[in-house]
Amino acid sequence: MKLDVFGLFSVEVLYVVIGIIAMLIVSIILGIIGIVKAAKLKKRYNQFMEGSDGKTIEKLIKDNLEDIGDLKNVTKKNTVAIKDIYDKMQYTFQKVGVVTYDAFHEMGGKLSFAICMLDKNNNGYIVNVMHSNTGCFAYVKEIVSGKSFLELGDEEQEALNHAVAGKMGDAELSREINEKINADKM
Repeated sequence: MKLDVFGLFSVEVLYVVIGIIAMLIVSIILGIIGIVKAAKLKKRYNQFMEGSDGKTIEKLIKDNLEDIGDLKNVTKKNTVAIKDIYDKMQYTFQKVGVVTYDAFHEMGGKLSFAICMLDKNNNGYIVNVMHSNTGCFAYVKEIVSGKSFLELGDEEQEALNHAVAGKMGDAELSREINEKINADKM
């Protein structure tokens, strides 16, 4: 028996049935392959979504987001604390100059010293401790903007110069370096 297709050509019905059966078999095979792949994908998805202790990935993400929020809060608090510390550091002694000397020339040894302690604005104190065979005497002089309202001894002036300069071995070199560093900050 022949099948007429719109009057254009005719085909045996047996060939048409065989073609339809072949297409049906190919479709079933492709459907089975699709189902197997989908099952594998679902299995991998389920493994991915479950943690080793049974937690779901959503729970892990939520916990991590909470941790990130906590870290942001701690970072903000630390930033405020660091700024507070930095502000307070402006008024602490940051520069020190020390000069040791023999106050009474070969009677007490080189045990006397002048120490100058200054903040960032060159405000602070000079402590002069003079050691002799009979005792020890200490004097304190206030420094404002790198200057003393009281007369300074040679050792006290040297300690002040070292402190103002930042004392890096050479007072003039230290002063130049500090001026360059301060100019770069501005």
